[in-house]
Amino acid sequence: MRIIAGEAKGKRLKSPRHSSTRPSSELARGAIFSILESMNIPCSRILDLYSGTGALGIEALSRGAQWADFVERDTACCSIIKENIKNLEMQNRSHVYTAEVKRAMSFLKNGYDVIFMDPPYNEPFVDETLERLTTSPLVGPEATIVVEHSRHQTLRAHYNDFQRIKERKYGDTVISIYRKGVND
Repeated sequence: MRIIAGEAKGKRLKSPRHSSTRPSSELARGAIFSILESMNIPCSRILDLYSGTGALGIEALSRGAQWADFVERDTACCSIIKENIKNLEMQNRSHVYTAEVKRAMSFLKNGYDVIFMDPPYNEPFVDETLERLTTSPLVGPEATIVVEHSRHQTLRAHYNDFQRIKERKYGDTVISIYRKGVND
């Protein structure tokens, strides 16, 4: 798995050897950042929930994000994220939290421009997490939430003040993008 663009373009990322982690494919990451760039969505402060390998947050840092927080419950994955960040010399622009997403949402206080969610495809609480996230202090005034999920999981068109503005399908993967304060 490689970084697609930016200062770390072409650099390889390590990933955990266990099979429960499903890293974002280069196709999905490329599509996500292409959509964000085409819509002029600012990507300065990033929150990468269910980080796995950290590929989404690291890609954002490579493309110029000023800061990224990574949240992952698996300690082995967190070690890999930290190693990837160190190898790419991005440790002064990021922090890795070993925590459940729900717990991290209770102690993180920053408002983010873009929040990535790439939960395991069998995660049963995605709707609940989105509902809670959209009313939390983690969303900045013009925040964007990007959710990578299975095509077998249907997400709502609205979560509080957030409306789905784009949905793209790539095989079994669906990318749903939500913006705050978008009118119908």
